[in-house]
Amino acid sequence: MAEPACPDDYITAFEATWPALRCDPVGPFIYRDGAGGGSRTSAATLAGDVSADALDQIEARFAADARPALFQIRTGEAAFDALLAERGYTMFDPTLCLAAPIETFAPSDPKCSYVSWPPVSIQREIWAEGGIGPARLAVMDRACAPKTSLLGRIKDRPAGVGFVALSGSIAVLHALEITATERRKGMARILVRLAADWARTQGATALALQVTRANTAALALYSSLGLREIGQYHYRTKPMTEA
Repeated sequence: MAEPACPDDYITAFEATWPALRCDPVGPFIYRDGAGGGSRTSAATLAGDVSADALDQIEARFAADARPALFQIRTGEAAFDALLAERGYTMFDPTLCLAAPIETFAPSDPKCSYVSWPPVSIQREIWAEGGIGPARLAVMDRACAPKTSLLGRIKDRPAGVGFVALSGSIAVLHALEITATERRKGMARILVRLAADWARTQGATALALQVTRANTAALALYSSLGLREIGQYHYRTKPMTEA
């Protein structure tokens, strides 16, 4: 069995496989421009020692770009989190980072799922129905290679999609979306296993993903597949007029 990856390896993989358009250092922070690609690509993160002056500096950068200040707070950053809370930042989307060794996953069913790159139109339509529009598709386009999209079918009808990319020895699954009419029929399980199948062919030793704590159905599924918590984060933000 391969040596387990360290937490920093997973952070690198999550960012490489779902990247911001631009990242700039601002004092002890990394400032991100996600070009509309969602909180993960748009939130600033701490990369050094936080201080009130440093926080003033990055708040000014958000204001200069006419953006609400947005931060992702990771495991072990309690002091930073407390400082943001003192300044009136609101917390949202507590999220778990999950992972499992690639050998944990049973093979997928090749009769009802396949991988391809780039995504075809029906995949883009399913993503759009789930709120994953052009800006997030652009994130997939700029993600590191190797990468692929997933498509699952139930009785020859498109039922689910996903995106997976590799960073080092870690494959990360993103944008898993099941059509409304085909939920609770096992398609999400099939697509996670399909992601693992593809990752295995690329030499990956682990499959990882992120899921909000509020998504209890997905958490139950991922737990049943052997995925375990390796970290967590949440966001804090406040309107520009208060920053």
